[in-house]
Amino acid sequence: MADPDKSRMVGDRVVVTGMAGAGKSTFSRALAAKTGLPLIHLDLHSWNPGWIRVPQEELVEKQKVLLSADRWIVDSNDVDDELLFTRADTLVILATPWWLCSWRAFRRGLRRPPGSTLPDGCEESFSQRVGDEWGIVWRNWRNRRAVPERDLALAAHCRDFMRVHILNSKHEAADLANAL
Repeated sequence: MADPDKSRMVGDRVVVTGMAGAGKSTFSRALAAKTGLPLIHLDLHSWNPGWIRVPQEELVEKQKVLLSADRWIVDSNDVDDELLFTRADTLVILATPWWLCSWRAFRRGLRRPPGSTLPDGCEESFSQRVGDEWGIVWRNWRNRRAVPERDLALAAHCRDFMRVHILNSKHEAADLANAL
């Protein structure tokens, strides 16, 4: 975020990542509104109707099509896909503390946030949403050290060939979005 040239703070192909509950979707929507870049929620493309997981080979082909465009923002916590990083020019890591991510997931289990969408053909009951979101609380606690370490390693790896922003708070995320 130290780059004073606002036009160069983010490029045309942005990956937003972080722990589940970090605020990726909210931040990505704000960034898309500010930049006019099309937003791709990668998780929505990971499911076939009826909550059937898309086979890995098919998912890679979908991603190739989605990421073939010249401009986009991708919201995903699946950052191991090299396809994203061969095309991206900006990485934004939301380094939200695990306990805050867990609180957000807990709250999301009770009430789905406005503006959130489900994959086509996928419905969810209240009990399914509670189970899924509250399962995130456990996973976040279990991965409270591994995910930040992975994100820092990813940032170090990407710094040589793309813009990297590590945002440690909601305020830093808002500052970056507002600076554009």
